[in-house]
Amino acid sequence: MANFRFTSAAKTNIARALLGATVLGSAFGAHMTSATAAEKQPIDTATIADHADRSRETKVSVTADQVLALAKAQVGISENAAGGGTKFQRWYANSQRAAETIARDGGSRAHYLNAAWCAMFVSWVGEQTGARSQIGWDAWTVAHAKWFAANHRFGTEAKPGAVVYFSWSGSKNLNDINHVGFVEKDNGDGTISTIEGNTGNGKVEERIRPKSQVVGYGYPQYRS
Repeated sequence: MANFRFTSAAKTNIARALLGATVLGSAFGAHMTSATAAEKQPIDTATIADHADRSRETKVSVTADQVLALAKAQVGISENAAGGGTKFQRWYANSQRAAETIARDGGSRAHYLNAAWCAMFVSWVGEQTGARSQIGWDAWTVAHAKWFAANHRFGTEAKPGAVVYFSWSGSKNLNDINHVGFVEKDNGDGTISTIEGNTGNGKVEERIRPKSQVVGYGYPQYRS
């Protein structure tokens, strides 16, 4: 399970500002984040709008099936005892987007290496499949969801390949998002099948989730 490992309370506060959350265990066996004052701070809507404009202009030739196949191929990858060590965290820490989110949230690239990585996993899949412009990239689930909302591509229908956002409290407020993954399918019984990073004991896993925990879905514009 990912945890922040710092030597002082001040450094812990920087890490929380960086990601807007600290990782906790959940009764459902998934990694869960608790809202902090930093998480409730306003997001730079101008930056989100800029990314939204670029997303609308950029088309991809990737299908939902291709994205899900790559995500599923990562099942079983696990973090180390310090909550780090995954290729998803290492990739994000070295990415251009990390520099942008550091400017937004504070902290440093090193802070991402042992941080909660569910959104980094989703972002990595987008990068590796060539669908980043449609899937987006962020380490903070709230900002990632609001990026979809700014693109007018956020809704309540479970579609294969959609990015799904969870709140364990059942809240439908984007500011209360705790976790993120990909939808594999709607099971038709009030649940969805998903592929998620940083879940269970800090692994990539396939899960079945109740829709009551879903805040909403982001819809990448895949090739048909």
